[in-house]
Amino acid sequence: MSRPLPQPDADTAFFWDACARGELAILRCTACRRWVHYPRPRCPGCGATTLEPERVSGRGTVHSFTVTHFPVPGFEPPFAVVLVDLDDAPGVRLVSNLVGVEPADVRIGTKVEVTFEQHEDVTLPLFKVRTDA
Repeated sequence: MSRPLPQPDADTAFFWDACARGELAILRCTACRRWVHYPRPRCPGCGATTLEPERVSGRGTVHSFTVTHFPVPGFEPPFAVVLVDLDDAPGVRLVSNLVGVEPADVRIGTKVEVTFEQHEDVTLPLFKVRTDA
């Protein structure tokens, strides 16, 4: 069975379009400059509706993780699911997979960077251990 994939819509199209270009973009409020993720129509801080996508580096730190040992469609267990704090978007955490490392070697505090993987018509942002860490 294939991996479950997100269903991009009008609110998230900017995110998936950026991923397809090999970039990571997060909404930012133009009024108070707060980062806003998950995408929504108004800033949860000041209530403004002037949110614009802004490119971020995709570098971050593993805040938390779990290693899944049971079968999930489209994944070969064991695999690591990580919660990543983005370095240049304070307060934003992305949930994704950590690739290129044995799940038993995942640690909180690991420095990571985004990498992109094409699945059907969606490009997914995944994370890998930084080589400069």
